[in-house]
Amino acid sequence: MNRHGKPSPFLARVRAAIRLRHYSIRTEQAYLYWIRRFIRFHNRRHPEEMGAPEVERFLSHLAVHDQVAAATQNQALNALVFLYKAVLDRPLGDIDAIRAKRSQRLPVVLSKAEVRRLFRCLDGKQWLVACVLYGSGLRLMECLRLRVKDIDFEHRAILVRDGKGGKDRVVTLPDEITIPLRRHLQSVKNTHQKDLADGYGEVYLPHALARKYPNAGVSWAWQYVFPSARRSVDPRSSVTRRHHMDESSVQKAIKQALRRAGIDKPASCHTLRHSFATHLLERGMDIRTVQEQLGHKDIRTTQVYTHVLKRGGNAVRSPLGDVLEDQK
Repeated sequence: MNRHGKPSPFLARVRAAIRLRHYSIRTEQAYLYWIRRFIRFHNRRHPEEMGAPEVERFLSHLAVHDQVAAATQNQALNALVFLYKAVLDRPLGDIDAIRAKRSQRLPVVLSKAEVRRLFRCLDGKQWLVACVLYGSGLRLMECLRLRVKDIDFEHRAILVRDGKGGKDRVVTLPDEITIPLRRHLQSVKNTHQKDLADGYGEVYLPHALARKYPNAGVSWAWQYVFPSARRSVDPRSSVTRRHHMDESSVQKAIKQALRRAGIDKPASCHTLRHSFATHLLERGMDIRTVQEQLGHKDIRTTQVYTHVLKRGGNAVRSPLGDVLEDQK
């Protein structure tokens, strides 16, 4: 909306450019948010009248005045780079100087005992989602976007489609959750059949598959494994569908369970993925296998988990014990 409360033709142009490139709805929302903030920061000047100096001033304000995290600052920069390159056809040029350097921090990891306590404080769908996050090492959105056809019970595998970086991968499906997951899917199927009886039952399909396969949207195979409790209107197509669970509901449940379990670490849903990787390495799993399970492009990303093991990255035993032993 512009200052007169009417839809902005310019932002509609930005939105069209984003959808042309098949970016996710979350990326679309984030980019539009930062472009609006950029325009407002410069007293509603049109981006065509501005360039790299104004972008740099805006990012400096975010870093110095608002004290945003490096990842947040870089997200804002990515939105403005897209704006000037894809919409205005005026690339900003060399932007490395204004890209924030992210801190290299060790991940927070829960012990197996802490994971056990956490799971005792969860139930229902949140418990099952947490089991998949920890048992298969998925990112939260990878888990919530799973479709029924992505679960292979026979081979104890989960196919993660279009993960981070647009990559597919196969991860393990823990034996311990096959029965609870089958029961859950039967409940989901009952809900889907009721939706069909009510005249709904269609699910969102990516990359124009709905036009290629007109009946796929209502098929059981394409339904979400973890659907929302209620139907909602798709903001892009205005079609009423049952989308997947909202990630905030899982995040809130995990936070509450951490408090009830008496776990004081700054943990989150993603901590279960970190714990999965660390515990696999503790059990002697090959780091290349862990890299494939996590979907890391560079093994150096996976190697960070070796630094949080009980005895360090290479199971190094300190020589201090030998010295002190000699003094006894």
